[in-house]
Amino acid sequence: MTADLTDRTQKDAGERGVALARAARAGDTLALHRLLDHLTPYIARICAPIALADAPDATQETLLAVFRSLRSLKDPQALYGWVRAIAVREAVRIARRAARVHPAELADVPERGDPQLAADIDDVLARLSPEHRAVLVMRDVEGLDEEAAAALLGVPAGTAKSRLHRARMSFRKAWSS
Repeated sequence: MTADLTDRTQKDAGERGVALARAARAGDTLALHRLLDHLTPYIARICAPIALADAPDATQETLLAVFRSLRSLKDPQALYGWVRAIAVREAVRIARRAARVHPAELADVPERGDPQLAADIDDVLARLSPEHRAVLVMRDVEGLDEEAAAALLGVPAGTAKSRLHRARMSFRKAWSS
């Protein structure tokens, strides 16, 4: 019963987003504001594990890109996939910029017994490259297959698979050290 309710709630939210996108594309300014408010948690959930501390910036940049490009969305039914692609692209771009300013070393990962275990996960993720974080999030958090992740990242499927393999190896190595 609870799973059915959750599925129905997600379906209703998805339908609401599509309806808002249609109205916003038709020029309804209020619908545009409601659409951006509706999409913000979805976008933030995608950007946070990729852009880490810069997730609010990545979320904001994604919202701006959606605002600017909404009229280019040909099929409102594809709203969430289209937004996901923009969010991943913006999160990787912001994370790359931040990585140039603050490079991290994998060897500096805290020990397993550290009292702030949740922070350890964030710390290990922060040491991965933005490209590795992005493919790891798309595959292991969002549940996409390698081909879909590759399409979102704009790379060949083989590149996405090798990045995923390297990201998982780097994560395991850093986690166990």
